[in-house]
Amino acid sequence: MLSIKKYAAIDIGSNAVRLLISNIIEETGKPVKFKKNSLVRVPIRLGADVFLNQRISEENKERMVDTMLAFRLLMKSHKVAKYKACATSAMRESDNGGEVVDLILKQAGIKIDIIGGKEEAEIIAATDLNKFINPNKTYLYVDVGGGSTEFTVISNGKQRASKSFKIGTVRLLNDMVKDEAWEKLENWIKTHTSDYDKVSVLGSGGNINKIFKVSGKAIGKPLTYFYLTNYYKTLQSYSYEERITELELNQDRADVIIPAMRIYLSAMKWSNSKHIYVPKIGLSDGIIKSIYYDTVSSNTQ
Repeated sequence: MLSIKKYAAIDIGSNAVRLLISNIIEETGKPVKFKKNSLVRVPIRLGADVFLNQRISEENKERMVDTMLAFRLLMKSHKVAKYKACATSAMRESDNGGEVVDLILKQAGIKIDIIGGKEEAEIIAATDLNKFINPNKTYLYVDVGGGSTEFTVISNGKQRASKSFKIGTVRLLNDMVKDEAWEKLENWIKTHTSDYDKVSVLGSGGNINKIFKVSGKAIGKPLTYFYLTNYYKTLQSYSYEERITELELNQDRADVIIPAMRIYLSAMKWSNSKHIYVPKIGLSDGIIKSIYYDTVSSNTQ
């Protein structure tokens, strides 16, 4: 017996808002498969509002409603059976986040859950990393977002420690991360990785995916610390405009990619890691799996 259903995940981040639609393929006697069907990304950058003014602007409120209306229609066209919408640090920290959630429910019919940093880290860590990792090795999983970055230490196939830090690309871009926050992160990484002989970093997020694509590496092969350092220097030698025109980066990627690389390189340095693997998974994938395994409540389309 073969059964194919569609589930959707809406990830409302500090830099962009995403809709991931996945096929859930169930076949008798075989493990369930999760296959990406469609991904739509809208760069609203809520973090630029919230981290500077503590509020989501009227313009971005309207853009959020329009985006959610569009997502609702896309889910309807795809015949999505269930969806889950999660908002992270920007919505979490805004004074009017609850008001925006109510407005979207009223005008677009989309129910949004504002999740905490710990829950975000858990959902991300629950993604099917087993496909990408060697059960006998130790990894530091780093998911870089606009407002926060989630870190998880995985050793022998098991989660050993997980924490969310308010160090993200949009915050760094607006010079809102104090030295003290970096020191806390450095201490956390060193404390939780120093007992292991060899640690590799697993990187997720749009920026590292882009860097991996540019590298031309085969899927499953890691990038080196040396490569990442050189690419970081290259990016810094170009102006924002040149990164768009000559390196062909999207406008909303051309600025945040540099602070993202700073986070990945710091994580590699403090964990003494020479390699970073890029499994191309993140919060959206975790949300889809959590709907399927019913670890969080979901909504029927």
